[in-house]
This record gives sequence, C-alpha cells and structure tokens, in this order.
Amino acid sequence: MSISKKTMNLANSNSFPIKATLLLTSSLTVMSGATIAPSLPAMQEYFATVPNSALLVRLVLTIPALFIAIGGLFAGQLVDRLGRKFLLIASTALYGLAGASGLVLNSLGTILVGRAILGLAVAGIMTGVTTLIADYYTGQTRANFMGLQAAFMGLGGVVFLSIGGFIADLNWRFPFLIYLTAWAICGAIVMTLYEPKLEVSDRGESSSATKPRMPMGVLAMIYGVALFYMLAFYLIPVQLPFYLQNLDNSSAAASGLAIAASTLASSIASLRYGFVKERMGFVSIVVIAFAIAAVGYFIMGIAGSYNLVLIGLIIAGLGFGLLMPNLNVWLSSIIPDSLRGRALGGLTTFFFLGQFLSPIASQPITNAVGLDRTYIFTGMALLVVAIAFLALRKPIKSFCQSC
Repeated sequence: MSISKKTMNLANSNSFPIKATLLLTSSLTVMSGATIAPSLPAMQEYFATVPNSALLVRLVLTIPALFIAIGGLFAGQLVDRLGRKFLLIASTALYGLAGASGLVLNSLGTILVGRAILGLAVAGIMTGVTTLIADYYTGQTRANFMGLQAAFMGLGGVVFLSIGGFIADLNWRFPFLIYLTAWAICGAIVMTLYEPKLEVSDRGESSSATKPRMPMGVLAMIYGVALFYMLAFYLIPVQLPFYLQNLDNSSAAASGLAIAASTLASSIASLRYGFVKERMGFVSIVVIAFAIAAVGYFIMGIAGSYNLVLIGLIIAGLGFGLLMPNLNVWLSSIIPDSLRGRALGGLTTFFFLGQFLSPIASQPITNAVGLDRTYIFTGMALLVVAIAFLALRKPIKSFCQSC
C-alpha cells in the first residue's frame, strides 16, 4: 500500500460516519441476546406444557451463542479471505431476518432454529466489525476506540433491555421486532465503510520465508479468560429475571432495568479503558476486573432486596466492562495483520461458547443450592482467578513481552 493511500484511509477512518457505523454495528452483538432476556418468564409460562420448557426457554436466549461460537471458527477465515465489508453486509442482512423470526414462529423448536441462524449472523458481524476496528486504528487510538466500542455495546444493551423489558410486559413476542433495526444499519455499512487494503500486502509478505505465525500459548490464555468471563457474566441475563422474581416478585420491566443498570456500569468502565490501559498492563487489568466483579457477585448472592441486588450488579458491571476491550486489544496487539481475522474469530468463538455453556453449567448448581449461592460460588471463582493472575503476573509477562 502506498503511503498516500494509507494516509487517506487513516483520515477516512477518523470520520464521524465511519465511527458511528462501526459503533452501531457493534451494538447488534449485545442486542442478539439481551433484547429478549426480560421476556423469558412470560415465554416460559406460554410454553409451560412443553417438556423441559424451563431449560429450552433459557436456551432461546443462549442458543445463538453456540452458533456464534461455531460460526466464529469460519467467520475468521472468511473475513481474511473474502473481505471485511462483504461479510459484514451479508451477516447484518441475515441478522435482521433471523432475529425478527420469533415474532411469528409458534413453537419452541422453530424459534430455536431462528435463534441458531441469528447466531451465525452475529459471528460474522462481531468478527467483521472488530477486525475492521483493528485494521483502521493502531496503538493507543485502537485501545481508546475498542473501549468506546465495548461501551457503546453496553449502552446499546441498556436501551434494548429497557425497551425490551417494557414491551415484554405487553407481549413476550414484541421484543423480537427490535432486531429489524439491523437492516437500517446494513444500509449504513454499505454507504460508509471501506475495505482495508492492508491485507493484500500482508499476503505478499506472508509468502516469504518469514511467514507470520500465531502465538499459540498467549492465544490459548486469552481464549481461556474469554471463556471463563462469559460463563460468569451470562449468569446475569440468564438467571437474574428468575432470581428477582423469586426475591420480591419483580416484573419483566424491573428485571430489564436491573440488567440495564449493570450494562450501563459496564459501559462506563469500558469508556475509561483507554485511560486505564495507558497506566496498566493487560494482565493487571484482568486481575482488577475479576476482583471487582467478584465483589459484585458476593453482594448479589447475599442480597435480600432488589436494591441490594442492583448495587451488586453495578459493581460487577464495572469489573466486566474492562474485560472485553482488554482482551480485544491484547489479542490485536500480538497478531500479525494477515492473521487478525482468524484470531479474532477464535476470540468470538470462545466468548460465545462461554455464553452458551453458562445456563447449562449453572442450572444444575442452581437446582442444587439455589440462585443466591450460585452467585456467591461464582464470586469465589472470580476471586480465585484474579488471585491466580496476580500470583503469575511476572511469569506471564516474561512469556508475553507485550503483556
């Protein structure tokens, strides 16, 4: 790529339309699950006669995550081979169609199929948009924008959860309408985003003797953190509506607002990620994020009222808000440009594999000890991981010089 061409692309990437489109597109990944979370109790009541409806209704929320995890394995390959913009357009168009399908489908089986297709679309969106951000920006600018991306995803979650909670009280199907906003965003992608040219030169370089390679050890560690993070995080949207309903008979709107409060706190923390990253390394941020989230989960587990649960949610959100941008920036900083899509596709896989496995892993524990102790045990696990990273900080830094 010529210097003038690169300079022009950097200037374009700093334009408001491009930044706004990247952020709006990013919000679709959170919306895929969060929008219908407040509908779960009413949906379970509607399908009460269906065998195993308690688990199946929870899977309506999380089955997209399994297919995002599966799709991420292929989206990373496609985004490097076919191009970022092409995959993003196709995935966003499919997202609107599959997401809104729950409005008209009349069985849990067909709704689950629609949610599975939605998951494949989200895999393409998340991999495509995050790779574009990593392509468009570098260094501290990248860290700042990925913090902004995570914050905007969280703020989108606040809006979608709040709207979803209120309209779910009218009819559990109405939140599915919100997915149609993806088609408007698809138009913005077509008109504003450009395909980076950097990959072409990288492919030429990769044919030389010094072909870029994946740093597999660090990659495995980042993927492991992502998996554990999502296993713990998704206890909030999956189990909280039922926890609050048992605690003080909270409505769907109240549950939506509570989850939205946690998401808002997460967004605030994500907005400050660039500031934090200037002063701390990747490993130290993992330690602090898990420790803060652990405190929040302890409070949620011992809370005896809606207001105390809300405090715990806000604290947990502050911790979790640092993790997603930290993992994205960490991975982007150690992966060669020509392999970035594949690496970020793998990160997408582990993020959403954890999301899918969360209700499967937590439901037996919840059935055995109750939701309150489930949150306490999760807080203990978060604290153990934080202590482990603190104790191993020096060996990890020597293993990964950019940490």
